[in-house]
Amino acid sequence: MEKKPTRRIVTGHDASGKAVVLMDGPSPHVRQRSAGGNVLTMLWVTDEMPVDMTGSKDRADTQIGVPPRLNGSIFRIVDFAPSTGIPQPVDHHKMLVEMGIDPATQGYSRHMNTHRTTSIDYALVLEGEIDMLLDDTEVHVKAGDVMVQQGTNHAWVNNGDKPCRIAFILIDAKEPPAWKQGWTKT
Repeated sequence: MEKKPTRRIVTGHDASGKAVVLMDGPSPHVRQRSAGGNVLTMLWVTDEMPVDMTGSKDRADTQIGVPPRLNGSIFRIVDFAPSTGIPQPVDHHKMLVEMGIDPATQGYSRHMNTHRTTSIDYALVLEGEIDMLLDDTEVHVKAGDVMVQQGTNHAWVNNGDKPCRIAFILIDAKEPPAWKQGWTKT
């Protein structure tokens, strides 16, 4: 799958307090888990609330899993490759660890990529179409649709024949009550 560049413009202030552009160009923080697989472009990461907006450091230049750190946020774009239609065996526990997710915090696993994070996630579908699988249902979304996800079990599956590009903003949150109740699908 093509690694499509994303122009990232970061503004800030110069020494006199004047608003300036600090960075302007394709984000260099692009990775692909496997050949032909999903492509992840990291745009910005914060580790505190309220956010420290001083300095000119590239805050996307960090190693981080899927969920944000405590009191943090993540802004990324993911290009989801079309599914091959043939499920490949996956070590779900290992996949979660690679994603930076504690397997002990997970609920029912409907799909090999099912996961949940302790975050409020804003998802904006930029291109293509994709299905989001929940515990018992699925939602088909397409370019222009937005989703607010509140710590739910989910998996993204691109059943189409073209890549799907989604911008994600994840913000650290409290665990939903359903997690504390130990809810699991039977």
